[in-house]
Amino acid sequence: MNSTASKTQSPGKGTAADYNHIHRVVAVMSGKGGVGKSFVTSLLAASLARDGYRVGILDADITGPSIPMLFGLHGPVEPGEVGIQPLQSETGIKIMSMNFLLESEDQPIIWRGPLIGKAITQLWGDVMWGDLDYLLVDLPPGTSDASLTTLQSLPVSGIIMVTTPQSLASLIVRKAVHMAQLVGTPIIGVVENMAYFVCPDTHIRHFLFGSSHAAEITQAAGVSLLAQLPIIIGISDLCDRGKVEDVNFPEMADLLSNFFQVMPVQVHKNHERS
Repeated sequence: MNSTASKTQSPGKGTAADYNHIHRVVAVMSGKGGVGKSFVTSLLAASLARDGYRVGILDADITGPSIPMLFGLHGPVEPGEVGIQPLQSETGIKIMSMNFLLESEDQPIIWRGPLIGKAITQLWGDVMWGDLDYLLVDLPPGTSDASLTTLQSLPVSGIIMVTTPQSLASLIVRKAVHMAQLVGTPIIGVVENMAYFVCPDTHIRHFLFGSSHAAEITQAAGVSLLAQLPIIIGISDLCDRGKVEDVNFPEMADLLSNFFQVMPVQVHKNHERS
């Protein structure tokens, strides 16, 4: 499946839709908060950008956005010829978040579901994404309006489910798996975040949140495990300083390699036909 924005918009499409050409739209979902969806979205985007792909992030967490802080970006955004110009990160990732449109970053958005759904479709259709190989959509927790709008209104090619080892997280993420199956959007893989901690002195793995339950999710979804990401000292500090693009550890290579197996693009990273 090689979809473009201009071919999938409804008659009420956004102002920039005909100018955007996006090969793959990938949603990052969980159903549960605090598992690291935004972190996984950012890691994957940064890895793709470093590998030469054209990448964007649509921050669909309207009421609790994390993406701007992870990349150290601040609004306002500027209007373009036919739509809003997204901000760009240090590695060239195009990023759009509702936080860029607020007068102050700590201003709350107190909206009901229909308004949140409308905001997501506008961040999709009224933003000048241009030509992208991948647009990653960072979804908020839950299986209600925001997730439903994204999966039904955007041409989502596949979903990455993010979980942590706890049994409770596994249970709630399985709810998100079943939602995706009911909506009919394919799940392409599972990422287990905060899977373990490696002691720098002994090099022994410690499973701080218990043994993995990722197999239960992959079995329910009928997909493979894309990566198990460890807890690493210093990463939180980099993220707090807006330097997520500086994060690098060996397991990220596994994530990128396995992602390409399930979600390739038909345009090579140097943007020539393969």
